[in-house]
Amino acid sequence: MLSDDTYVARRLQLLGEWDAALAALDPDAEPELRAEIAVDRWFFRVEGHEEAEKAVAALDPASPTAHLLTARLAYSRLLFRRDPRADDRAVAEAGYRAAAESGDEKLRGWAEYHWAVLLDNIDEDPAGAVPRYETALEIATKSGDGYFESYIIRHLAPHREPAERIAMLRRSLHLRAALGARPQTIAAQALLADNLPEDDPERAELMQVFRPGAEELRIGWLLSED
Repeated sequence: MLSDDTYVARRLQLLGEWDAALAALDPDAEPELRAEIAVDRWFFRVEGHEEAEKAVAALDPASPTAHLLTARLAYSRLLFRRDPRADDRAVAEAGYRAAAESGDEKLRGWAEYHWAVLLDNIDEDPAGAVPRYETALEIATKSGDGYFESYIIRHLAPHREPAERIAMLRRSLHLRAALGARPQTIAAQALLADNLPEDDPERAELMQVFRPGAEELRIGWLLSED
């Protein structure tokens, strides 16, 4: 059973209220959740990297969560080109591999997904990425985890034919909206808009809708694309 603080922190995280989520946690409790929220905040806002790295460093370095979050930080430095380190590519893959081999099926799914994104976005290797996306999707589907599924199909969609791509992007958006995952929903609105024809009225509406939310939550990579 979740403690009240943990429940509140997780709900605030879903809303993109990362500062409030961190403040809701006792400083000496839930170190893995604190690290996860700090990494999420860095990824969406592209700010607070030092705090995120410090939160991850506080974890048992041999734990699967530490492997996964360390890899995510390395990947994001490469993706955003924010002080990338010479070994970030190797660190990211090693972390994902260790998390995938942890014996935890859910964590294996997330590791496979993040590994696929690394291959896709950094290496530009879709042939290597797609099978890992599909493995992650199988795990998400079996467990009925719509939140996880929304992440996978968002990244798998560009590798599909146009009609299937749009259907997958819409499903990702609907899954996120139904779960109340606000920053993820805003990101899904932006990506769907980007994949619709310029003269499509839905595209214009999505563009109008997602921008205020991105500004309010300070989602750095969405604002930088405007």
